[in-house]
Amino acid sequence: MSVSERRRVSDRRETLLGDQPGSFAVGRYVRVTPMKARRVVEMVRGAQVDDALATLRFAPQAAADVVAKLVESAVANATTTEDLERNSLVVSKAMVDEGPTLKRFRPRAQGRATRILKRTSHITVVVQPAGNTTRTGGTR
Repeated sequence: MSVSERRRVSDRRETLLGDQPGSFAVGRYVRVTPMKARRVVEMVRGAQVDDALATLRFAPQAAADVVAKLVESAVANATTTEDLERNSLVVSKAMVDEGPTLKRFRPRAQGRATRILKRTSHITVVVQPAGNTTRTGGTR
């Protein structure tokens, strides 16, 4: 796929990868708080894909399952659309942005109610061949 075709396909791809080879996957409205998801994402950023999946498989955090699915999806996108080898892929960028917050109320003592904030996350995982990684990505 040429660069001009890529630009037509996705502006998001242009902002994440530019002209470099690679692929990405985005999980939106994930019901995990961004702070907890960032802990998991920091474990795999910069790691080889197979090492990252092994780490996520045994991680006790609930967000590890979601991030593992996103890494698998990004690898599948890279192997099918970009014709890249799975063995050469590295998690070059991994970002967690804050999604919308669900506001709920919980009854408390003496007729009061307190607000419960159920936070969501938008998680982005970018994989690239080992020579093209830039080791950036964490946003807060």
